[in-house]
Amino acid sequence: MDRERYDIAIGDLSGRRAVVTGASDGMGLGIATELAGAGAEVIMPVRNPRKGAAALATIRSRVPAAAVSLRELELSSLDSVAALGAALMEEGEPIHVLINNAGVMTPPSRQVTADGNELQFGTNHLGHFALVGRLLPLLRAGSARVTTQSSVAARRGTINWADLNWERGYDGMRAYRQSKIACALFGLELDRRSSAASWGITSNVSHPGVAPTALLAARPELGRRRDTRSVRMIRWLSAHSLIVGTVESAKLPALMAATAPDAVGGRLYGPQWPGRLGGPPGRQNLWKTLRTDDAARLWTVSQEMTGVRFE
Repeated sequence: MDRERYDIAIGDLSGRRAVVTGASDGMGLGIATELAGAGAEVIMPVRNPRKGAAALATIRSRVPAAAVSLRELELSSLDSVAALGAALMEEGEPIHVLINNAGVMTPPSRQVTADGNELQFGTNHLGHFALVGRLLPLLRAGSARVTTQSSVAARRGTINWADLNWERGYDGMRAYRQSKIACALFGLELDRRSSAASWGITSNVSHPGVAPTALLAARPELGRRRDTRSVRMIRWLSAHSLIVGTVESAKLPALMAATAPDAVGGRLYGPQWPGRLGGPPGRQNLWKTLRTDDAARLWTVSQEMTGVRFE
């Protein structure tokens, strides 16, 4: 793949504060690097301080003048989310860009968060929902653009309303699809509510297509001790520029959604090749799984499950 063909121009972000979750490796690291290179002050909330320190060193080697710093965050713990929110609120600096990028995918067996929620739903959706709620005053102060990462997996599936935490009949991929449908519904509903209440926040949704990231690689902490067959196939296809993208191309839809002057709220951004698995970034039609009535219902349920209200 010719990387230059798929690059996007990012305007001057000097004086802007950006927060990127999941920025310690993969496309999240790429997103943070690009934002820092454009002059933004980049906050990187990380679960693993050692990986975070290595990520900082990588960014500074590529952008020597980068203004980047770490904060502690375990998205699977609502207490940790609240602590990060309190720390940033105490700093009092407006946030201009928030990219909800972190996530987990298909642990081999059902796992739960510190709060007892199914791990993927609790981390990918509820953690980010609570984070945005905790940071709402700072996002409003910065007239922020919030971009939430979904997945091509969310083109199919449903919200399992009868069993959101998959306590009965756990299916890892179906639970993952639910979590990513929820991410997208949240991003769309946030934009609708911001417009209705004049919060001044623009919220949209992106997805990276398919790329050889760490999501399906060996993750001992998830009980996955070796790379999956799927990620081995994705690596081969990516190396041969077939169908799927690269880690470099996968970061571009979120960057476009979060920084492009013509990117708007309530829209979906992703790769443009047939199948939407790779290629240059652009705007896409919303998937049929993203129904407005589900978004409003999910918002209410998410407030109840997290104890965070957007007021």
